[in-house]
Amino acid sequence: MHDLVIRGGMVVDGTGAGPVAADVAVDGDTIVEVGADVGAGRRTLAADGRLVTPGFVDLHTHLDAQLGWDPLATSSCWHGVTSLVIGNCGVTFAPVRPGDAGYLARMMESVEDIPAESILAGLPFGWESYGQYLAWLGSAPKGVNVGGMVGHCAVRYHAMGERSLDPDAVPTEAELAQMVRSVEEAMAAGAMGFSTSRTRRHVAPDGRNVPGTWAEEAELVALAEAVGRHGRGVFGGAPRFDGDGPGLERARSEVALMAAMSRAAGRPFTFNLTNTFADPELWRQTLGFVTEANAAGADLRPQTTSRGIGVVFSLDHATPFDHRPGWEALAGLDAAGKSAAMTDPDVRATLVAGGDGPAGHDAWRDVFVLTPDRGARYDCDLADSLAAHAERAGTSAVEAYVDLCVAHGGQVVLNWPVLNQDFGVIAEMLTDPLVMMGLADAGAHVGQILDASQPTFFLSYWVRERGLVGIGEGVRRITSDTADFAGLTDRGVLRPGARADLNVVDLDALHLPLPQYVHDFPGGASRFVQRAEGYAWTVVNGQVFMDHGEHTGALAGQPLRPV
Repeated sequence: MHDLVIRGGMVVDGTGAGPVAADVAVDGDTIVEVGADVGAGRRTLAADGRLVTPGFVDLHTHLDAQLGWDPLATSSCWHGVTSLVIGNCGVTFAPVRPGDAGYLARMMESVEDIPAESILAGLPFGWESYGQYLAWLGSAPKGVNVGGMVGHCAVRYHAMGERSLDPDAVPTEAELAQMVRSVEEAMAAGAMGFSTSRTRRHVAPDGRNVPGTWAEEAELVALAEAVGRHGRGVFGGAPRFDGDGPGLERARSEVALMAAMSRAAGRPFTFNLTNTFADPELWRQTLGFVTEANAAGADLRPQTTSRGIGVVFSLDHATPFDHRPGWEALAGLDAAGKSAAMTDPDVRATLVAGGDGPAGHDAWRDVFVLTPDRGARYDCDLADSLAAHAERAGTSAVEAYVDLCVAHGGQVVLNWPVLNQDFGVIAEMLTDPLVMMGLADAGAHVGQILDASQPTFFLSYWVRERGLVGIGEGVRRITSDTADFAGLTDRGVLRPGARADLNVVDLDALHLPLPQYVHDFPGGASRFVQRAEGYAWTVVNGQVFMDHGEHTGALAGQPLRPV
């Protein structure tokens, strides 16, 4: 009698193989049998022809704080994610000296849009080293498996203080030795690696770039070697591809720097890669540099998203028109109240008085309308742009938006992609063997961006609707591909001996409802969340964690330790 049997499903094992009719047996936290006759179970889940997959592995989240008060890791838990990595982009809450917790919280808010007051209210900050932070994080039950990279920003600030933010600051021998010790301690305590930020987009509260942005190669290589001495671990980075003018030379130098770190440690390095209309060939040029670097001994794998990274707007939070004269009439109202006010002819006239502005409809061709009846369509169809809605109605964009809000009871979301704007390029990247799935950024930009639903969009749009890849390859991309990169050899696959992280999914029923704005962070702070339809069950370490989108009470997540 097994602890759990999933019967009658189509197993997609995460290796790239297609679906096979089979049952799955679980004892404890381990898959023990996959086949036609696995015997009875104390509990049986009737998959009834649905897909049975490994749990999804998300390499790029910023749930470092949220996990302190949200053991479910929402919204990730609603999208089949069973293992996730925190500590990305160099921003972490350790190492930290006594009295510096407020600064690290404010830096996280500045970089990742996570309210500092919620961080300080929700975390005890009873640690100094990153290993102590991991011990605290692992001391309370979690619904998902969690591993963390130690961040360059905290490591540098811990060793150098305010001087760590100066663009021309070079650490002394003693300061560099302190940074190396911090990384060594983190790795010995089970950290998954080391992350850094070099993009100019990441700024501290005073407007300076975060610590480590301008670090020289010698410092980065020394820290990489500290990771390499442990014979495991990975690197993550937000590279400085951004800047004035074409980014070709910046991409060349950034790839060379990441390659030097990878070679020095003998460990893999992943970094953010997206496309923009402003520099449309940079992603392809970057992949060329990566190919050359890997041929010379590096191990670099960019990661990208399955859709545009977009700012979202709603009546529940903020709209693109809030700054316009007359829109203060809606202040203090919830979405239903605002849409009701919009039915008043005088209020409506005041709201639309500003028109489209000098650019007319063209200003709204890259802002897309999401409505409840269609759900969250992120495919950026030009027919769904706010400009197209206005042109069909013969109105200004502002008037079209007001009318859409009234028609849908205020439940309208606008999506404005700012990165990965070209879906043709996304398709190319998703089928490139060098590129991994990532950048879902769960837990970050809580009032601006919501990409944690990426696995659901990838499977429903790219696999089911577009047929870009088959279901076997699609599942591999979000399971064993990411797990293997991180050294998680017992996760991301569905085979005897692997950890029992599983999803039972109805591919045809996968659907994304609109993001919702909720007020559930410590101190009453707010954020966007997004659920999903089509997930029957998610199992974590042999325990049924989510049942048709609802938490069962199980909290069986474990700390992730790479090999």
